[in-house]
Amino acid sequence: MRDEYDFSKARKNPYATQLKKSITIRLDEDSVAYFKGISEEVGIPYQTLINLYLRDCASSHRKLNLHWK
Repeated sequence: MRDEYDFSKARKNPYATQLKKSITIRLDEDSVAYFKGISEEVGIPYQTLINLYLRDCASSHRKLNLHWK
């Protein structure tokens, strides 16, 4: 390891705008269990699966059909 490093030619991360944002979200246990089950089957972390599902919904402009009683 060097004693000093030269960062004079460093540049900003071009992918910084594509990074994920950390948020807090409350999900019911059944939903989390569902994605954790799929996670074990396919070998992808459940949070990644939830993100992929939400991204798919957003990209296809899928909306819920809500009816209040």
